[in-house]
Amino acid sequence: MFDNTYVRLPERFYARVQPSVAPDPHLLACNQDLIRDLSLQDFLGGDRQAAQFFSGNRLPDGAEPIALAYAGHQFGQFVPQLGDGRAALLGEVIGRDERRYDIQLKGSGQTPFSRNGDGKSALGPVIREYLLSEAMHALGVPTTRAVAAVRTGDVVQRERPLPGGVFTRAAASHIRVGTFEFFAARNDQEALRALAGYAIERHYPDVGNDDYVGFFDRVLERQAALIAHWMDVGFIHGVMNTDNTSIAGETLDYGPCAFMDEFRFDKVFSSIDHGRRYAYGNQARIAHWNLARLAECLLLLHEDQPAFEAVLERFPARFDELYRQRMAGKLGLSDARPDDAVLIKLWLDHLQANTLDYTLSFRRLADSLAAEALGQFGDFGLRWRQRLAEQAADPERVRQKMNAVNPIFIPRNHQIERAIEAAINDDLGVFHDLIAVLKHPFKDQPEYSQYAEPPAPSERVERTFCGT
Repeated sequence: MFDNTYVRLPERFYARVQPSVAPDPHLLACNQDLIRDLSLQDFLGGDRQAAQFFSGNRLPDGAEPIALAYAGHQFGQFVPQLGDGRAALLGEVIGRDERRYDIQLKGSGQTPFSRNGDGKSALGPVIREYLLSEAMHALGVPTTRAVAAVRTGDVVQRERPLPGGVFTRAAASHIRVGTFEFFAARNDQEALRALAGYAIERHYPDVGNDDYVGFFDRVLERQAALIAHWMDVGFIHGVMNTDNTSIAGETLDYGPCAFMDEFRFDKVFSSIDHGRRYAYGNQARIAHWNLARLAECLLLLHEDQPAFEAVLERFPARFDELYRQRMAGKLGLSDARPDDAVLIKLWLDHLQANTLDYTLSFRRLADSLAAEALGQFGDFGLRWRQRLAEQAADPERVRQKMNAVNPIFIPRNHQIERAIEAAINDDLGVFHDLIAVLKHPFKDQPEYSQYAEPPAPSERVERTFCGT
């Protein structure tokens, strides 16, 4: 049964909307495992009926579509009103894990927040977010999830006429740092208090309803863990604005994001990130900056600046600790020591200096344990072997441990672009191959071996774009 607790908040939190009619919807992909987990199967019949639901043509009982209001710092500049310009939150369901999940349509038409846009989505962003979000889930990274992808039968005008699509996603919620900023910018303390109480009850029920410092501490902890996980899998979000920073600690919005092929600390894919603000190596710093913006909002409710500053100051060390733990595991170390930061940096410097593929280099490093020669890894190889010797572990067990946390398959940009171009031409083969292979990123899948390979020079995708 659908519910919508967000509509019980004051009306200035959202606008009621109706999804646009899709003239000829067809289901491209339907995440059956997730649909079962969310107990959504009762709403669906065959593909035709599912396409009606997931295009927005038919609403499930209890759904109350709304577009959420929020603001945000975009590339450091504050925009006081953004909001869902092409999305409709249908409501919430209770999953089999007894947790509450938002169900949202993206690309479902204009809202009061569309800012002169058409509110629709081309097929490309739908396919990209489906693949990226499910790949992240399989890698263990907290993320919104892909429920379904639909081709609408519309043609949308972007740089060229393109087929339209709607993406249905599930999320712990869609509350962002920018949601708090929306009300803080208006000095609307009543709304801020209601929002904070709602977020605490939904996401951190063990925190007192008016314990805003405790709430901030929990949000900070989840952000530190999330960014550490992004970094260990080589993920670059690309647009870490405060309106894309989830209070629940999930990866939110897959626009110009990408996984690195060859490693570079300053790697950027986003076509609009000219100053490299959201480069790979800057992501922890930006998360810290975004959290400071949340603290500023909460100070309107609890004027204890030293308390918020004390929590905020914990972020760099906490991120470093979590990142070091993750990277130690990727290098086969049974424990993470503070001085392992030097070894990790030496490894990454080796990858960058030799233009090596980030993902597969960890697998090759693990394979090297079966050989005596480590010359290919330079000074790092010698230090790494010395560090492994200190834990006196069997090399084969170390290799197995490394392979359990270092993927073979990631959603590589060039393969995603192949899937999009093929789907535009009514060929879903690559899209469905990627859905299948990315479910098992750590497993050898010889039949899909081509999807593990880095791009040839002519296949490299150096620029990615927002879906709007």
